[in-house]
Amino acid sequence: MTAPTPERTIRVLLADDHPVVRDGCRSLLESTADIRVVAEVGDSNGVFAAYTEFEPDVVVLDLGMPGVGGIETIRRLRQRDASARILVFSMYDGDILIQRSLEAGALGYLVKHSQMRQMIEAVREIADGKPYIDTSRVMAIAAANLKQEEHPLHGLTSREYQMFILLAEGKTVAEIADALSISPKTVGVHHANIMNKLGLQNGAQLVRMAVRLRVIDI
Repeated sequence: MTAPTPERTIRVLLADDHPVVRDGCRSLLESTADIRVVAEVGDSNGVFAAYTEFEPDVVVLDLGMPGVGGIETIRRLRQRDASARILVFSMYDGDILIQRSLEAGALGYLVKHSQMRQMIEAVREIADGKPYIDTSRVMAIAAANLKQEEHPLHGLTSREYQMFILLAEGKTVAEIADALSISPKTVGVHHANIMNKLGLQNGAQLVRMAVRLRVIDI
């Protein structure tokens, strides 16, 4: 664990749509002398506004918030500020989702069923610009990298993967088009490509696959 520097305070933005989760995270983080929560938000739009206003050192981000979706939130934050340091704190522990989060620009990933004290370590590491992945997932991710061709979602592009999650969450074509700033026609093209690549016939099959692969939880 990186030892805290006494004269330094790590400023954290908490982004989670569950107030109880935010309360628990804030209490834990602020039980230390070197971490302070400067803002809390419950949706992705709030993330962008709070990041601009408070300029936090670390963003602790839930992937399942309302809005454009977690992966897209990471991508847009990194577009706005290439130095943004983001720790994903999510209930989803699927290896493909962890990989996609890191590819989008997150510096770390911590699953919510980890020991809570790990969050303090993760925030400190990421504030120092060091990557952090929940130790329980490291070997699984390494194994997945060796078998990429066996995972059905590895064949999707980044945009298709974002849309796959939004579709699985029940978003409409209009909602997806608005969230990703693309036309409904483009959404339709991506939707068709996703269904063809995954060999799916309808939305129910898509949702079942997302649940089975632990990309979403219902």
